[in-house]
Amino acid sequence: MIRTLIADDEALMRAGIRLILEDAEDIEVVAEAGDGREAAAACRTHDVDVALLDIQMPAHDGIAAAGDIARLAPRTCVVMLTAFGEEAKVSRALRAGASGFLLKDTGPGELISAVRRAAAGEPVLAPHITRQLLERHVRSGRHTDEALRRIKELTPAEQDVLRLLGLGWSNSEIADELHLSVGTVKAHISRILSRTGCANRVQAAVLAHDAELLTDR
Repeated sequence: MIRTLIADDEALMRAGIRLILEDAEDIEVVAEAGDGREAAAACRTHDVDVALLDIQMPAHDGIAAAGDIARLAPRTCVVMLTAFGEEAKVSRALRAGASGFLLKDTGPGELISAVRRAAAGEPVLAPHITRQLLERHVRSGRHTDEALRRIKELTPAEQDVLRLLGLGWSNSEIADELHLSVGTVKAHISRILSRTGCANRVQAAVLAHDAELLTDR
């Protein structure tokens, strides 16, 4: 079972998400929270696999909660629930440790699929958010020299995996392309994150872009 937490200051929103997730036989909602502090504490207490956090909550918002969860319950995957026009907040949440982003109007089937992908370590990014993040990053300029320094210790195999992360590929797609097992791909990604100082695969994808691993391929 995928142990899930829902954090939103609106009780009706939490109830709606719970109803959707409880239709899935492999997902269990083990806790709810009305603010970020409650969410972080619940992740640690309930051994949560996936935390769905509203990016905007009073007092202690989803961004602050993502940072707390990264410290208190590092195995928990944080997926932010966002609205249109919040790309700047998405960037801050990414730096805080969030590893996935969904729009609040995401359909029931996509929400369930996203929780499953997050639990499996797969990318969870709404298309419009991905586009806005890349556009914002391009406007801010690349940091190629720094990126090349950070990937210097990666093996050729790890650089191949990093390149495909940069393309947004899932673990299973990477495994098929490189003729590896999914377990081996996960091990490569774990070492990539550790050696490059990336908090999650989204940051690793940006690093691949900066290091120009996607160029002329």
